[in-house]
Amino acid sequence: MTTSRGSRPKHLPSSPFKPAVEPVVEVFEIDDRVTHDLHGLGRVTAIDAHAVTVDFGSKVLRVPHPYPKLHHL
Repeated sequence: MTTSRGSRPKHLPSSPFKPAVEPVVEVFEIDDRVTHDLHGLGRVTAIDAHAVTVDFGSKVLRVPHPYPKLHHL
């Protein structure tokens, strides 16, 4: 069986294993309050196709997609 890189085989209903959980991608909007595991509380100031810019007060940080360690408040 050949599959392209990054794709998973189809889950069969008769399989005794649970299907793989799809990752949840958060959607941010400008002025959303967020928290980052390393930088603390911040506010989203800009959004582009591949990253969000967050103002943490002491610094402004660009967090790339899939936004690791960044969560809504």
